[in-house]
Amino acid sequence: MTTPILLIDDDERLAEMLTAYLGEAGYAVTAAHTGKAGMALAENGRWALILLDLMLPDADGLDLCRALRGGSAGAVPILMLTARGDAMDRVLGLEIGADDYLAKPFEPRELRARIKAVLRRGRGTEGGLGVLRFGRLEIDRDARQLRVDGDVREVTGYQFDLLVAMAQHSGRVLSREQLLDLVKGEPLDAFDRSIDVHVSRLRAAIEDNPKAPRRIITLRGAGYVFARKQDEEMP
Repeated sequence: MTTPILLIDDDERLAEMLTAYLGEAGYAVTAAHTGKAGMALAENGRWALILLDLMLPDADGLDLCRALRGGSAGAVPILMLTARGDAMDRVLGLEIGADDYLAKPFEPRELRARIKAVLRRGRGTEGGLGVLRFGRLEIDRDARQLRVDGDVREVTGYQFDLLVAMAQHSGRVLSREQLLDLVKGEPLDAFDRSIDVHVSRLRAAIEDNPKAPRRIITLRGAGYVFARKQDEEMP
C-alpha cells in the first residue's frame, strides 16, 4: 500500500526526481507546480503529508501554509522546503504550523528520513501508551490530543511529541540539544531556535497565561523544565 504525498513545488525537474525516488520507497507523489493548483489538490484529496516549497510563482509559501492549516487539510503534516536560507522564514513557517523544514539543496535520503519521522509522529506507537495527567492538563498519547479542562488544544505533530518528551522527563531541566535529540534524533545547529518557537506555540495552547508560564518553565542559559506539579499549586 502506497502512502499519498502532495508536493507543491514549481521545480518540475525536482518533482520528477522526487516522484521516482520516493516512489521506490512506497510513496505515491502527486505534484502541483503552483499554489492555486496545490491548494485545490490539498482540499480535494486524502494526503498523509504535504511537501511545500516556500517560493512559488503565484503565491507565498508562508501564506499558503497558513491557508492549508485553516482549510480541510488542516490536520495533514506539512514539511516545508526552502531555498531562501533565512532562519526567519523557517521560524515563521513553524509558527504558522509547519511540522518540519528542510533547506534546499538537500540530499534525497535526508528528505526521505524527515518524511518517515513526520509520519511516524503522526501515527504514534501501537500497543497503547495511555494518558499523562498534570492537574487540568491531559496528554493523550494514543489519541495524540492535548486537553485542558477537557477541551482539545490544537498543536502540530512535532509540538505534541515535544510536549510528550518534556512531560516524560518532568521536573528535569532539558537543554535545547537534549529536546531536539529526544524528538528528532538530530544535532542542533548553533543558530537553530526552532525549539523556542515550538515551546512558544505550546505555551499558547496549554498555559493559562503564556506570558507567565507555570507548566513549561524557562531556565535561562540551561533550557526548559516541565513542571511536575502544576494546577495544585496555582492560585
